[in-house]
Amino acid sequence: MMNHSSADGEAENTQPLRYLSKGEAAAIEAELLKDYRFGQQQLIELWGQACALAIAKAYPLSSLTKKQPTVLVICGPEQNGSIGLVCARHLRIFNFEPTIYHPKRSAHGLHQDFTVQCEKMDIPFLSYLPTEVQLINDAYNLVIDAMLGPEADCSDIKEPYSGILVTLKQVKIPIASVDVPSGWDVEEANQDGINPDVLISLMAPKKCASTFLGKHFLVGRFLPYDIQKKYELNLPDFPGTDYLVKL
Repeated sequence: MMNHSSADGEAENTQPLRYLSKGEAAAIEAELLKDYRFGQQQLIELWGQACALAIAKAYPLSSLTKKQPTVLVICGPEQNGSIGLVCARHLRIFNFEPTIYHPKRSAHGLHQDFTVQCEKMDIPFLSYLPTEVQLINDAYNLVIDAMLGPEADCSDIKEPYSGILVTLKQVKIPIASVDVPSGWDVEEANQDGINPDVLISLMAPKKCASTFLGKHFLVGRFLPYDIQKKYELNLPDFPGTDYLVKL
């Protein structure tokens, strides 16, 4: 049975959407890379661009309250951080003004490539994150949390990320999280983490998103049909030619 989407692009599920465990998400990604011959750079680019599209849908330029369309993108050292770098680059193309805070840069070649691409587009990088929350509230329209993805151990978050999370819990501007809000356990609903206004799930939502009440976007259209079937993802239809759908 096919699932249908409404005219405004919101999903109308006729079968329950599958929420993935940490292991299932890792298995799907490994299968994409090994069996389907997707490249890691290809996946990160696709996800980062779709994240930027989701941000543009959730926060159109015309809706931003600050004089400049400023966005703070906080990037971690792993794959979620690379996705954040790509997202920042595409937001710049969409006429937003991203600034990146990237406290621990990865030595991974791909991560460095994505960093250089941002630098070449004159996207500024912060040398430190203000601990005075009002400075962040005043300078930016929203924060994109691309710090700690599904691979992170939420029970053992080290500096500088534990300190950044303390700051993010106090900001008054909206937060949009990539795949898994930083500090959340992938497997269960948030107890004591940040409280994002927007969540952008990659491939399929993770179990922790089952009780998420904010704006929830899904980036999963690219998944080969055989993978969707094998893991019984029950993805909704995606509107028109969109790569993402609002759940």
